[in-house]
Amino acid sequence: MDFSSRLLLLLEVIELGSFTKVSEQRNVDRSVISKHISRLEDELGVRLLNRTTRSLSLTAAGNEMVNQAKSLRTLLNETHRLAQNYHAEPKGVLRITSSTLFGRQYVQQAVEVFQQQYPDVDIELRLEDRVVDMVREGFDIGFRIGKPKNSSLIIRKIARNRLLIVASPAFIKKHGEINTVEQLESLPATAYAAPGLLIDKFRYLDDNSESKHFQLKVAYKVNDVEMVTKSAVAGNTLAVVTAQMIDNEILEGKLVPIMTQLHLDDFGTFYAVYPHRDAPIKTKLFIDTLKTIVGDDVPIWEKHIPNFQKLYGRVG
Repeated sequence: MDFSSRLLLLLEVIELGSFTKVSEQRNVDRSVISKHISRLEDELGVRLLNRTTRSLSLTAAGNEMVNQAKSLRTLLNETHRLAQNYHAEPKGVLRITSSTLFGRQYVQQAVEVFQQQYPDVDIELRLEDRVVDMVREGFDIGFRIGKPKNSSLIIRKIARNRLLIVASPAFIKKHGEINTVEQLESLPATAYAAPGLLIDKFRYLDDNSESKHFQLKVAYKVNDVEMVTKSAVAGNTLAVVTAQMIDNEILEGKLVPIMTQLHLDDFGTFYAVYPHRDAPIKTKLFIDTLKTIVGDDVPIWEKHIPNFQKLYGRVG
């Protein structure tokens, strides 16, 4: 490892917070990380880190070196990116992050098509439902619902993602037809939940076009969106889901859209986000590939729901 690599390693240690986390991410022994940082200190002739058994902190010199490492990382990334724009064909590594279900359903399809067309591009796909720091973690593309809070990221719309309310025929038989918000709020429901997050409130327009919300009576919380749909299919609960979460459950009669007279708000929009306006050609071509799979005006997942464009107060 050369001097520049050790400097970037120092930055990684500070961003992840410990030698142990860096060693786990790099799949090397913790002592290797410690030795490289010690060698960096020897090369510079200054102490960079204050080490205790429980914590790490930067010295004044260490703080300056971390700032230099950030500048170096930016310069190296920019240099690689600019060089890639001169390739006649896309090549190199394309790092992609996506929410889990969307990644399994559609990003993986795009990867398969893309690799057939551009075999010189190696792809790394990470599926997780947290919001990833695109720049710090070095991703080229991210796919997520909603516009990013980081205004420096470039966004491109992929597709809308609308809501519907579903229940199984067995659930409806047990509880009767569900026609009012009061009924909806009184029946057991499944909701997506994660640390600090519970999605159990949804907005709609009433007959006077005033914005209101209903709140589910949550009987089952789960941190996997696929399980929300499967729970509704099982018949013990109803669920509010996005159209993208539906596969063939409605076409096969396993789920039924209910309360279709409600004017539901859309859940959000899928966007591709990336760090640079003049992104490498491989980034742009991958997004184009995904758009071909997902569809333009009407996303492919809405075709799994008969007459969906006319349900829940929508007209197209």
